[in-house]
Order: sequence, then C-alpha cells, then structure tokens
Amino acid sequence: MARVTVKKAGTVSALPASAAQHAPRVLIASHSHPMVSNGGAEIAAFELFKALGVDHEAWFLGCQRDTKNHKAGATISQPFSDREYMYSPGAFDWFKFANQDPKFPAAFRELLLKLKPDVVHFHHYLNFGVEAFLHVRETLPDARIVLTLHEYLAICHHYGQMVTRERHALCHEATLSRCAKCFTDIAPTDFFLRKRYIERFFDVVDQFVAPSAFLAQRYVDWGLPRDKITVLDNVMATQAVSSPSTAKALPIKAMPIEDAPLRVGFFGQISVLKGINVLFDAAAMLAERKNHQIVFEIYGDYSGQPPEFQKDFLERLERAGRNVKFHGPYERERVDALMQAVDVVLVPSVWWENSPVVIQEALRNQKPIICSDIGGMAEKVRDGVDGFHFPVGNAVSLTARLKHVLAHPEALLVPSAESTKGAAVADYRALYGAMP
Repeated sequence: MARVTVKKAGTVSALPASAAQHAPRVLIASHSHPMVSNGGAEIAAFELFKALGVDHEAWFLGCQRDTKNHKAGATISQPFSDREYMYSPGAFDWFKFANQDPKFPAAFRELLLKLKPDVVHFHHYLNFGVEAFLHVRETLPDARIVLTLHEYLAICHHYGQMVTRERHALCHEATLSRCAKCFTDIAPTDFFLRKRYIERFFDVVDQFVAPSAFLAQRYVDWGLPRDKITVLDNVMATQAVSSPSTAKALPIKAMPIEDAPLRVGFFGQISVLKGINVLFDAAAMLAERKNHQIVFEIYGDYSGQPPEFQKDFLERLERAGRNVKFHGPYERERVDALMQAVDVVLVPSVWWENSPVVIQEALRNQKPIICSDIGGMAEKVRDGVDGFHFPVGNAVSLTARLKHVLAHPEALLVPSAESTKGAAVADYRALYGAMP
C-alpha cells in the first residue's frame, strides 16, 4: 500500500521560469461562499482567491441554493464584485454527486470561455456535480484541473464522515458490504456503481490536494493514484493578533489556581460529531467533584442540527452547572478576539476530522489545543508541543488532561506558527506552475 508523505509550507517545487513570467489565470470554485456560510472549505477557497488576486488574474465561483434566483433564471450572477460569481444550483443527485440542473452545463461553459482560466481549482464538487470536471476539459482542453478534497464524501455516503449511521462508531474502511449495512435500502451493487461514476470524472482531474496526510492516505487506499495527490495546508486569513516574532514558544497564562479558572474554549459547529457531548460529560464529572476551576466557554451554532439533537443540547445545557457557559454563534471576524479570552482551545470531535479550521485559528492565536487523538486533529496538533491529545470520545481522559493543565500551566508551550499565509499561497502558485 502506497504511503503518503506530508509537504510543509514552502516545500513545493518552484515554478518553472516560463510559468513565473506568465502567472496562470485561476478560477477558484467552491460549493458555497463565505457571505453565505462559514464552512472551512469555502473560507479556505476564498482566502486563496483573495491572495492570488494580488498578482494573478483570479476569479471566484461560489454557490447559493437560492430558489427564487434559480426560478428567475439567474443561473450564474455577480452579487458581490466583478471577480466573484455565484451559481444558483437546481436539482442534484446527492448519492453520486450528479448535477441534474439542465441550465448548468451551458452557463458554466459560457463562463469558462469568457474568463479563459489556465487553472480551474475546485474546492468541492457539491452543487457543481462531478461532471463539472469534464465540462472544463471539453471547453478548455489546455486548462489544468485541481480538486481539493475536504472530507471523505466520495468514499462515504454518510455525509463523508466515515462513521456509522446508527451508533456514530468510527469506520476504518469503506467496503461494499459495510456501506450496505449502514444503508440497508441501498444494494451493494449500487455502491459499486456509485464509485465507478465518481471515478469516471475524477480521472479528468490533473491534481488532487489534501489538507492532511491522513485524508490523502484514505483516498489512496480508496483508489486514487498516489502521484496525483499533494498534501498542502488550506490558506487561512492572516494572523490578526500581534505576537513577538522572536519568541519561539509562549507559556499559557500562569494563573493562581485559587483565584482564576482554566477557561476552555469550544468554537464552531455544535453537533454530535463535533464532540459536544464529550464536553458535557467532562463538565458533569468536574461538577460532581465540586471542581469549579475549569470553565467551558461554548461559542457556536446548533440551529442547523436535527430537532432531536437541538432538544438534547438545550436540555443538557440547562442541566449543566456554572462551569459551562454558552455564548451562541459568532462572526468569524471575531474569532481572534474570542480565542484571546480563553486559555485552551478544545477540539473533541468524534469523527476523522481532516484539517479543522479551529485548529489553524488556535495555532494562529498561539493558543494550546486539547484534541481527540485521531485523523487530521492528531496530525495537526503535536502532542506535548502544540497541546495535548486525549483518546477520542473519552470524557474521563479529557477531564484528567484538563486537571493536569490547570495544575501545571507551565507544561504547555505554544510554538509560533510555522506556516504562514504567504508560504501556503506560494505553494499553490508553485503547484499550478508545476503541472504539465
């Protein structure tokens, strides 16, 4: 089995001289837009678009499922700027990611002919459909096609999360029989045909990008050629919080234990798979032991979750003691200020996270991270360096880890972030130029 190696920022081969003289024209395409939603994929795509726009001709194509606009015939519009386009999707087959909107092929091909990009970099195929790769190839035969893989959608029909439907247990390998067991109404042969359909259009892609080596390895095991996958970090916003450039490591605030609590921040989507129940279980254990020196600060939104989860979340929140504080949703522009108000960032996800935005944000703010010991989380957070790992889903171990940090704050040293936005963008420029 081929093994994946990680490319750190600044390690991709430099652009050839010919490419350096002519910076490629790049169209970045994402299944959404930061003005519509705050998901990690669309944020990463838009940050790359903005960075490329400094010295490249770059455009952004996002999506919004706006029924009114779609019915009015505005298949692709420009609501934000002259370099940003929005596609209003129609009918979509979520099983094999087939775009059933009859207006899309002509509208998309017309846009491609208008812009004539040298590179079309997809940060997703949701809403566009996997057929979009073929539209590019047939319309602009010389254009290079890049696809960033943000989760395991092609591998797993369960929202690309590789956990079982009934118990949310971790799935270590997708097979026809395992998938059919999760979805008893779908035959194994249908899962076989699903994979073949997706592979048909993945074959058109020139280069895949994986934000973590863990995710890249899952796709190699699934069947993608190893030499077509490059591991590169997502591009994130420039650090908004100033920090001494000469400091190699900063200890977390050494607070008098009897006077101030350890403030543990949870940021982002609130859901079962994001591990919110692990947080509640740990908080309950601490409350039972009359330990009020560890306080959980929850920043996030639960409104998009199923009704049964929302009910359970609110009930658990009401039962929680004074060591749990819920602050609700936040604008992503405020995340730096909010993270500066906590001592530790908690990432207790119970699925194979790829490259969580919250980890990049915490590292950017030089905040120690305590995270589950699986997937991209364990890869991005070096145990004992950037923070600590704990066994996934294990609230007892999480509680013990937090108590240790409270008693020994000097044990956590937070290195200055190694990767910079400039280095990450340079790697993408080099990737575009290196493709034949």
